[in-house]
Amino acid sequence: MKLYLASKSPRRQQLLQQIGLQFEIIEVDIDEHWNSNEHPRAYVERVALEKAQAVKSKIKTDQPFAIIGADTSVVLDDMVIGKAGNDEQAVTMLSQLSGRLHYVYSSVAIVSNLEEKIKTSISRVYFKPLSKPEIESYCKTGEPIGKAGGYAIQGHAAAFVERLDGSYSGVMGLPLFETTELLNQLKNG
Repeated sequence: MKLYLASKSPRRQQLLQQIGLQFEIIEVDIDEHWNSNEHPRAYVERVALEKAQAVKSKIKTDQPFAIIGADTSVVLDDMVIGKAGNDEQAVTMLSQLSGRLHYVYSSVAIVSNLEEKIKTSISRVYFKPLSKPEIESYCKTGEPIGKAGGYAIQGHAAAFVERLDGSYSGVMGLPLFETTELLNQLKNG
C-alpha cells in the first residue's frame, strides 16, 4: 500500500521515519483558522482530516493507498494558542504558559481509498516558571517560530517541561501510538 503524508513538517517526517515507514510527501494548504466557538479537539480533528482529504483529491490511482493528515494545537484555558509568527508572539505565548499546565491536542487522520479514521492524543504539559531572560534567550534561537504554543519540546524548550503526562511524539506533532494503531487497523481491515 502506498503511503502519503499530508504535511511539510520535518518533525512529522522524522517521526514516521523513526518507526520505519516509507512515504511520499504531498503538501497542501488548507484554512487552519480556529473559530473560538469550536472545541479544541474538534478543531484539531477537523484540520487533520481536511489535510488528508485535500491530498486524496490530488491522488489519481487505482492502487491501494493511505494518507496521513495530522494537526497539533497547544491549548490553555480552553483556548487554542496557535503558532508563533514572530518573537513578540512567542514571548507572549511562553509568558502565558510559564508555571502552568497546558494541554496539547494532537490528531492523526488516515484517509484511504476505502475509509476515513481519526484518533486524538491529549497530553498534559507542565511548564516550570520561566523568567523573562529565559524566554528572551529561547526566542533568540529562532526555535519558537512556526511552532504551536511557541515552543519545540524536542529542542531547547525541553528544559521548560517540568512534567509531561501523555504522548511525547504527540507534543512534537504526530502521536505515533495512535498513528500505528490506525495503520494496523487499515492493514487488518
